[in-house]
Amino acid sequence: MTPSPIRFFPPGRLAVRFAIGAAGLVVMALPLAAQNVVQQGWNPKEVLAKETYVKPPEIVERIVTAPRNSVAFTNPSPDKRYFLKTESEGLASIDAFGKPHYRLGGVEIDFKANRARALTTRGGIGLTLLDPNTGAARTIETPKGALVSAAAWSPDGKSIGYLANFDAATHIFVADVASGKSVQITKTPLLAVRVPSFDWTADGKNVIAVLLPDNRPAEPKRPPVETGPIVRSSEAGKVLQNRNYASLLRDQFEKDLLDYYTMGQLALIDVKAKTVKKIGSPALITNVDASPDGQYFRVTLQTKPYSYLVPVSNFGTVEQLWDANGKVLAEITKRGLVEGSPGAADTTVQAYGGGRGAQSDTGKRNLAWNPVGAGLVYLQGDVAPAGAAGGRGGRGARGGAAGGAPAAGAAPRKDRVYQWSAPFGASDAKVLYEANSRITSAEFSPDGKTLFVNEGADLYAVRLSDPSKHYEIAKGATIAVAGRGGRGGAPNGAGGGGRGAVQSDSAFFNAPGALQTRRGPNGQPVVLVASDNKTVFLEGTKYFPDWTKSAPHNFVDKVDFETGQKTRLFEGNGSVAESVVAPLDDDYTKAIVLRESPTMVPDSYLRDMKAGTETKLTKNVDFAPDVSQAIRKRILVTRPRDDYKFYIDVTLPKDYREGTRLPGIIWFYPTEFSTQAEYDQRRRTTNINAFPNVGPRSAEIWATQGYVVIQPVDIPIVGPTGRMNDHYVDELREDLDLTLEAVEKAGYLDRNRVGIGGHSYGAFSTVNAMTHTPYFKAGIAGDGMYNRTLTPFNFQNERRTLWEAKDTYLDMSPFLSADRLSGALLMYHSLEDQNVGTDPISSIRMMQALQGQGKTASLYMYPYEDHGPATRESDLDQWARWVAWFDIYVKNPQSKDAKNALVP
Repeated sequence: MTPSPIRFFPPGRLAVRFAIGAAGLVVMALPLAAQNVVQQGWNPKEVLAKETYVKPPEIVERIVTAPRNSVAFTNPSPDKRYFLKTESEGLASIDAFGKPHYRLGGVEIDFKANRARALTTRGGIGLTLLDPNTGAARTIETPKGALVSAAAWSPDGKSIGYLANFDAATHIFVADVASGKSVQITKTPLLAVRVPSFDWTADGKNVIAVLLPDNRPAEPKRPPVETGPIVRSSEAGKVLQNRNYASLLRDQFEKDLLDYYTMGQLALIDVKAKTVKKIGSPALITNVDASPDGQYFRVTLQTKPYSYLVPVSNFGTVEQLWDANGKVLAEITKRGLVEGSPGAADTTVQAYGGGRGAQSDTGKRNLAWNPVGAGLVYLQGDVAPAGAAGGRGGRGARGGAAGGAPAAGAAPRKDRVYQWSAPFGASDAKVLYEANSRITSAEFSPDGKTLFVNEGADLYAVRLSDPSKHYEIAKGATIAVAGRGGRGGAPNGAGGGGRGAVQSDSAFFNAPGALQTRRGPNGQPVVLVASDNKTVFLEGTKYFPDWTKSAPHNFVDKVDFETGQKTRLFEGNGSVAESVVAPLDDDYTKAIVLRESPTMVPDSYLRDMKAGTETKLTKNVDFAPDVSQAIRKRILVTRPRDDYKFYIDVTLPKDYREGTRLPGIIWFYPTEFSTQAEYDQRRRTTNINAFPNVGPRSAEIWATQGYVVIQPVDIPIVGPTGRMNDHYVDELREDLDLTLEAVEKAGYLDRNRVGIGGHSYGAFSTVNAMTHTPYFKAGIAGDGMYNRTLTPFNFQNERRTLWEAKDTYLDMSPFLSADRLSGALLMYHSLEDQNVGTDPISSIRMMQALQGQGKTASLYMYPYEDHGPATRESDLDQWARWVAWFDIYVKNPQSKDAKNALVP
């Protein structure tokens, strides 16, 4: 192994039902779509044998590569005068993905450009300003040859900062909104490996970023001859149960390499003068959160020791509070290296607590810069009384879910909101508000005089001038703040934020919603309060028990929290899907609404909330009408054995003729459930009014090739909690049998011509289906794991280890049943698959097993790709080989080609 960049090169009841499945089969003439899928020059056998990238039939190529760049209003300026849109480049090229890179403990690095590889492989090709009042668009100038990322409004809305990612460096550019012209403000490139963004100060005069350090030495080089063995060891009694992580550090050289590419210089950059003020010395910085005035910095540093057993995300960190000179004022949180499963003895959290491994949550938690003043704000609870059992596990994240309640009969523990002022000593904190129980989140009004508090199931407002009085807003409602930190991009909560949680059938009719937020004076989120200083807005989604007849309704309620009066300001039309994207003023008099239906492309409208009038702003187009206009059916299946019910989504070619039986494809991804209620709850979020979303890898594209596409969404594997997989194989067989029977009975399916496919866990289940049932002529399985002994410390939703559930692991391993494979299996795997538990070795060994058993199989391995190909070349190549495979083995299973195809 060398330190060089990663480079890869392409290389009984069921039986009876099967026996009678084709009885009385009527084969009719194929519809027009099925007749036209064989284009001139299309030769499936040649396609499968090629060792260079190939292309699918023209109609599939057109759908896969269609530009998906619809206009949407999702990133408003602080004054809502404009919305910013990053123009997509579409499918990335293999050239970008093939650029040499390192993977170090899960950290992917474009080492030539000193940045995260994701900034090289994905990004925007331009920026566009949208006027929400007219829908007019205006282009922002961006440098040629650079991908754009991390675009962020200045706090005053007059400028837009963004990263320009060139081939060899990343720089910050700032565009003037009025003129559309951009200027580069950094001379030293960014070190954008762990901090691939920047931060504005509240006055818009400066940005904060991590730069390459001065006088940086040359990159470490691996010795030409290894200096010793690779050493791994374990200790008696020290239990470390880990998943199979990819790209773990290998040796001391890779540790040094990681240090080299994460050692950066924190800097304050003057936007106009382009001068740089260094903050402290270079350090292993993984995150930065600057105060609005740019005088203080919450800096997270990577700490040692490092590990060969877990990814970098499990390495130790320390969060410190720095002043403008880099002096450490306080240590906020310290987390040690976590090498094993949760609860391992080596997990440590010190200092202010509130994180993983803490004995209680009595430390500072939900720390954030004050959105309406100086300093920091945080939550902190009382210490549990001596002898009290356990503690309430902290979350350490803004808006996190509440921990466990105190034991029955225990005295309530006070929780408080604090303001912590400079110089951030132990005596610099004062109480702003005190509650009698756990606070899950607390947010300010724009003027800082009102606090909105989630306490248990209660959401209420308090005037800080009289905190003894609570104004209830809604039971069960939340505050729509997804995260903290940063004054760039869209304000947290813009566009609706969270939705009301659903806990019971009755809640479907009374969803409480989420309190809406906007950008505050310091650039941080504050609650959206109307000009009367007492009206707030709840946005949510109302669900219905019978989702097949009633689609979810997005709604906005305005609430006068002083009087308790609630008025429904907006509710989506039941015949189409409507949702509020963003209000255009604090009084919610105007808002952007998105509307779509199964036959109507999503478009944005300017809605006058008082008058109820609307103006259409966009004219988005349907880029895949051959799929979006396909015929869709839904079939309810009931298992006779236990009366369990699940749905099958069926897609037919758009010119399908009733009574025609087509070759079929099941594309699926099983899900474990303990009860029927769990399955029903998941399905109730389905929006039957949504326009079909056709991505480059959508299974419904198969309909253009003359197939009936069968998708048993969340096909259920049902069993007691913790033991759902004990009868996985039996459940899979039964569900697939019932699925095929239902579609055949409906008159759509030729049961003698059926294929099956899936990705990841769907691939694993595909091979299980082909080794445990005789139904399928062919299958497609991608990026899967086929030998569960290679994932011994749980997988998917299975939480038992191999040694706790050995029979289950073995029964679920299709590798051990390779000799029973029925049908022809095409496997594909990404050579740089980083997903936990789907190492490419699984597909390599499965192919070896199938060859050894004389089975018809093929394996295609894609260079540079991760868990699911993302480049134009790979996506097109996959579709070409998929279509060719099923052309031979599913459409014409009795043909000479199917019997004699020689596939490498």
